[in-house]
Amino acid sequence: MISSLFPGLVGGVLIGLAAVWLMSSLGRIAGISDIVAGLFLDSGSRDVYWRMAFVLGLIGGPVILAVLGVNGNLVSGARGLLGSPVTGPSTMAIGGLLIGLGTGIGSGCTSGHGVCGLARLSLRSLVAMAVFLAAAMLTVLAIYHL
Repeated sequence: MISSLFPGLVGGVLIGLAAVWLMSSLGRIAGISDIVAGLFLDSGSRDVYWRMAFVLGLIGGPVILAVLGVNGNLVSGARGLLGSPVTGPSTMAIGGLLIGLGTGIGSGCTSGHGVCGLARLSLRSLVAMAVFLAAAMLTVLAIYHL
């Protein structure tokens, strides 16, 4: 039981440390949607460098673990990525666009509200996370049980 929880524990600690480091060193919240949006919208500013390093770290970390042969329950292959019951690149593209729209409307994503906002005792983040969780539960209900 403990060994199955270990990768999640390590990942959670690393996410928390990254959020604390970003806030203490640059005064920025580790909200992934804002970090990625800043790569495209603030391309002329110096902020682009730390944003690029942060995103490359998010992508590079799992790749390095996979190359080293560390089993962190990494998804491999198209079947694992696209999976069932929702399949196909078009479905993923539509989902990605809807998530992007939702993070714009909700003024952030689960990383910004869930990791950083709740740690700062933000009421807005608490409400946002409750809405995110309810929407996720309704989605699972609709996909698997209806």
